Amino acid sequence: MREDIRALWPQTQRLAGSAFTVECPPNDHIMFHAAIYRVRPGDVLVVKGDERLAPARPNVCAIAQKNGIQGMIVDGYVRDVAEITALQFPIYAKGCFPKPAAKKALGSIRQPISCGGVDVENGDIVVADEDGIAVIPFEQRQSTYDIARRRNQTDNATTLEGWQKQHLEKVKSTLTKLEFTRQS
Repeated sequence: MREDIRALWPQTQRLAGSAFTVECPPNDHIMFHAAIYRVRPGDVLVVKGDERLAPARPNVCAIAQKNGIQGMIVDGYVRDVAEITALQFPIYAKGCFPKPAAKKALGSIRQPISCGGVDVENGDIVVADEDGIAVIPFEQRQSTYDIARRRNQTDNATTLEGWQKQHLEKVKSTLTKLEFTRQS
């Protein structure tokens, strides 16, 4: 997802789980509130919110946490960040905004949404940490896991000296292919 959606405080807990998608219509967030009672434990709430209003606040986050939600990714804003931080409930969002939305108009839950510039289907795998947020399509979860596991095994088995040697050879090879001539 775009880099403007990020952890709202240092050392925010990493997230990994199935996306539970929510889309809120402009000026409203009733679907966000409905979603916290419909998720499965372990899900990550992925919300397309209103750019001008905040759907999340501490009591809502406390209920979400109690219901087993891993955390939230909000393409929008939240409010009362100090209290949410005290709960240690992971939220990745654009930032804080003090004004809440209304609860009068229907949006959608468990439907495809665009969040942070990425298409997200309900059930896709969401991984978020201090480096950013990735969405893995559900049907690619096993192949993505296998690639990550192999890379992790290779990285763990390689010393810094071994990595540096491989890296230097790759840099030299690439520069040669690009016809780079030695410069000071």
